[in-house]
Amino acid sequence: MNHEDARDLQEVLARIQALSAAGEVRVTQHGQQEMAEEDTTLGEVLQAIAAGQVLENYPDHRRGPCCLVYGRTVRGRPLHIVCTSVQPVVIVITVYEPRPPKWVTPTQRG
Repeated sequence: MNHEDARDLQEVLARIQALSAAGEVRVTQHGQQEMAEEDTTLGEVLQAIAAGQVLENYPDHRRGPCCLVYGRTVRGRPLHIVCTSVQPVVIVITVYEPRPPKWVTPTQRG
């Protein structure tokens, strides 16, 4: 990753964190289902975003620019959040706890 890409990801993350801290967050129906299956609260999602980093950026996604954010809750639970990155609100598309075999660690794909 070059310096410009890293700066862009920091700007994307800063935007997502600012919007989520301001309560500008919506969760899709799919996101709500995943949160229920994973027994995850919106508070945990917001904690993970606040402490997060962008693992993957999808600027050309068919549903609009979005990214994969990894963060931990205040209790240390790792979460992945796929959310929009350019809307006036953060739209949470899905939430899950990264686990093998798809994820070797919370930041490394299997």
